Amino acid sequence: MKTRTIYTCQKCGYQSAKWLGKCPDCTGWNTLIEEAVTRKEQSRPGLSSDGGPTPFGDVTGAAEERTVTGIAEFDRVLGGGLVPGSLVLIGGAPGIGKSTLVLQAMDRLAGRPGGALYVSGEESARQIRLRGDRLSVRAEHLMLLAETSMEKIIPAIERLKPGVVVVDSIQTVYTDALESAPGSVSQVRECAGKLMTLAKGSGIPVFIVGHVTKDGSLAGPRVLEHMVDTVLYFEGDSGHPFRILRAIKNRFGSTNEIGVFEMREEGLVEVINPSELFLNERPEGVSGSLVVAAMEGSRPLLVELQALVTGTSFAVPRRTTIGVDPNRLALLVAVLEKKVGLHLAGQDIFLNVAGGVRISEPAADLGMIMAVASSHLDKVVDPRTVVLGEVGLAGEVRRITNPELRVREAAKLGFTRCVLPAGSPRKIDVPGIELVEVRSVEEALEKMM
Repeated sequence: MKTRTIYTCQKCGYQSAKWLGKCPDCTGWNTLIEEAVTRKEQSRPGLSSDGGPTPFGDVTGAAEERTVTGIAEFDRVLGGGLVPGSLVLIGGAPGIGKSTLVLQAMDRLAGRPGGALYVSGEESARQIRLRGDRLSVRAEHLMLLAETSMEKIIPAIERLKPGVVVVDSIQTVYTDALESAPGSVSQVRECAGKLMTLAKGSGIPVFIVGHVTKDGSLAGPRVLEHMVDTVLYFEGDSGHPFRILRAIKNRFGSTNEIGVFEMREEGLVEVINPSELFLNERPEGVSGSLVVAAMEGSRPLLVELQALVTGTSFAVPRRTTIGVDPNRLALLVAVLEKKVGLHLAGQDIFLNVAGGVRISEPAADLGMIMAVASSHLDKVVDPRTVVLGEVGLAGEVRRITNPELRVREAAKLGFTRCVLPAGSPRKIDVPGIELVEVRSVEEALEKMM
């Protein structure tokens, strides 16, 4: 047995023989913590049974059946269901609903052969039962284990051989092979490695619940995200009941899919048509409000953009956004001033995506510009109009991906007019909606206002 002292960055996992005030890897300040590392002289099991390579053509099980959780939005983000032997990490802020989601999923998966095992390092079995009663969990084959030691968790899994395992959370479990405290980068890395070896060797899918740091990133991101097969982030605003489950990494599916849920008293409820829900409370007949269609994976999502332009009382006007990149707004405001001639230098500009949704794709550029111009000119945009298009620095409106899917979603929700970039590669034929093609921001303003 060998013992040594190292300093480990709790943010990125960088290790140093001496203490450093600033981590040279992630540039974080005061993130290096002293850890006493004890490594036992013992061999670690590998993933291969015989240790030899296998020809690609001789590998079986390429078309393995996925396990459906019974929650459609959850299965969508996973890529169609759980892959046997996969290691799935679910991260999110405290109280966002991570434990609620996995408990509801375990309630449905427990009916499959082998049942399900819920390992909790934060709650007792009685506390989990109380939460399960509130969520109407009635699974008879759901086993509960309140334990934090990996030396007891691994034998329990090997003895029960469940169909699926949940570890909530990875920051609370530890292994006796290391002397560092639970939640440290070394313990998280070692425990996740043991769970990965178990999942790959036995074919049991394993869910890992992880905490996030103050800046919203997963604790030990470079440690965990590179080890697991799938990384899911649970997002949401405490002021809204909606929760979005987003795939950041997925070796067995798309990384752009999202699942939309609504937090209610009885737990998380799937939102089958999120566009209709987000536009349910939209005000009509007011300036600065319009609808854009954003693509989230394979699903078009219609959301409302609200802009407010007002005179400033400060030397430097404010550019405040909620749900979009503030740098993108500053760029588009500069395009409005230079190419259209709107004087916004002395105006405070506020932009909000209603419903707590975040939009990152450039297809919302034209909608952001139209919302700002509508509020500044105090002119109302037709409430049955949806706006699509990316805007360049020269003021041109560029083509976007999947325009037909967005137009069809808008027509399904009752919109009668769509402003979109001209020159689409294929003709869009959607009955019931008028297509207005524009080539520049100035042309779009003329046709809309």
